[in-house]
Amino acid sequence: MTPVDLGVPRLRRSPSKDADAPRFATGALVDQHGRTARDLRVSLTDRCNLRCHYCMPPEGLPWLERSRVLDDEETIRLIQVAVRDLGVHEVRFTGGEPLLRKGLERIVAATTALRTDTGEPVRTSLTTNGIGLHRRAAALAEAGLTRVNVSLDTLRPDRFAEITRRDRLADVLAGISAAAAAGLAPVKVNAVLLRGTNDDEAADLLRWALEGGYRLRFIEQMPLDPHGTWRREDMITAEEILAALQAEFTLLPRPDSARGAAPAETWDVVGADGLLGDVGIIASVTRPFCGDCDRTRLTADGQVRTCLFSSTETDLRDAMRSGADDASLAATWRAAMWGKLPGHDIDDPAFLHPTRPMSAIGG
Repeated sequence: MTPVDLGVPRLRRSPSKDADAPRFATGALVDQHGRTARDLRVSLTDRCNLRCHYCMPPEGLPWLERSRVLDDEETIRLIQVAVRDLGVHEVRFTGGEPLLRKGLERIVAATTALRTDTGEPVRTSLTTNGIGLHRRAAALAEAGLTRVNVSLDTLRPDRFAEITRRDRLADVLAGISAAAAAGLAPVKVNAVLLRGTNDDEAADLLRWALEGGYRLRFIEQMPLDPHGTWRREDMITAEEILAALQAEFTLLPRPDSARGAAPAETWDVVGADGLLGDVGIIASVTRPFCGDCDRTRLTADGQVRTCLFSSTETDLRDAMRSGADDASLAATWRAAMWGKLPGHDIDDPAFLHPTRPMSAIGG
């Protein structure tokens, strides 16, 4: 397996001097490196009901004040601007934990009622820890949600409690089953392997996913911990994950041409009777896919982030609350995206961790 060619320079650049308001009066979310953002990640809250040790401390984090968080109408308005004026085709709701947002179904329904510039319904998805999903899966499907991604790092109750500091594995498994029953399928399951904690469960997780009809995706642990203690040498790499899976399964790689802008490299899992399913590995650190990135991000407090690892944000909330019209909001968003850097440069010695933790940024 060879590293993916980013297709863009590694040099960090500042926004073009031409990045003025008239330039961004119309058009999609394009950047200086030829990428177009069609995928919007919307964080609905920075709060979470788990305390995963690679994400936050046991006591939690200083949550955003309610007045700083976008309300339902503000969130829906910015999504409308993104779809109607900026060419967004897909919206994924994240957190924190988005199921903690009381207005989630209303926001999903308003989003799925929109039509893209090609006349198609907006594709919607939800990234969740699964707690409470069993109670809301049917309503979310009725609101038009297309699918869910559920985070699950272990199948062992003791390890789940160790990683998340909560004894809620049964709730997560119930949520996954309920999502599949509600038609939010195929349910995707995201797993992070942690050295010395659950790094012996790669094959067990895949076996469980294949039996349940779920699509498993392993994700390399990224430097988004609140303590800033992440070290590359401690991370379970994509190569290690693949080797663990190949020790017990026959995997056939799909061609890169089938990947598109998807972050996961995918392998078909083949058994004696044919295709069993597939498995993906998201090598965000060792094989970054920045050159094909098609994402833009909106935080729960109304900040545009051009990258998960951005060191800067663009404020749409205060502009909106100060009376900016939709055209002005769209132009501001376009200008922010024009200045998107070519890559996150995690391997650069000068790399700076984001100033906000993952729960505040949105997955």
